[in-house]
Amino acid sequence: MDLTSITAVVTGGCSGLGYATARALREAGANVALFDLNAAAGESRTVELGADNTLYCQVDVCDEQQVAQAIEQVKSRFGHIRLCVNCAGIAPASRILNRDNQPAPLAGFQQAIDINLVGSFNVARLVAQAMAEQATTDADGERGLIVNTASVAGYDGQIGQCAYAASKGGIIAMTLPMARDLAALGIRVNTIAPGIMATPMLLAMPEHVQDALAGNVPYPKRLGLPEEFAALVLHMAGNRYLNGETIRLDGALRMPPK
Repeated sequence: MDLTSITAVVTGGCSGLGYATARALREAGANVALFDLNAAAGESRTVELGADNTLYCQVDVCDEQQVAQAIEQVKSRFGHIRLCVNCAGIAPASRILNRDNQPAPLAGFQQAIDINLVGSFNVARLVAQAMAEQATTDADGERGLIVNTASVAGYDGQIGQCAYAASKGGIIAMTLPMARDLAALGIRVNTIAPGIMATPMLLAMPEHVQDALAGNVPYPKRLGLPEEFAALVLHMAGNRYLNGETIRLDGALRMPPK
């Protein structure tokens, strides 16, 4: 996939892993559409990335109509979508029972599943529809690539991560069948499962907390960089034989119970 001639949709594209990916794609020459709820951040990121090649759309990834309308905006502006990177998500923490043995609110579990899992599927299926209508780009018949974001919690979730782990485990589980569903159309699907990444949310934690988290990583003994996530997205775009795969990006980390 020649990044200099494509348009990419990045959900959660105004911060963290999403913004790092959007920035790397712009530096590689791609047009970028940022799907995000934060309008103020969307305006500033558009200026930072270059208004001629960046489109911000205020989108709730769980809202079918909003996503569909945003995709039409992208097609109208840039003509096509070759890459979709789903980074929008939340990371709630709640034990099943609290100290008083009261159950966690069901709404919190449902919200995590809705945003992280259903939202990723919603965007992926609507982007896939747009990709299916496009011409192929090479001898292999490729039409596009969808990259979803899971987490190492999908494999080894910690105490208090039932909702988060379930949502990310669902993304891992749907990677292969989604790739198989879309294979005949020349649309690849991969997933990245990051470990402890130096996103703004984590960097806001006290330094001793960050050091403790980094200390659990075998090598390199530090937090992962959003730029390293972005680099893996770009590699997936360039390696056409990489399909239906989930790749852990975690420095060989295996999360302890807490």
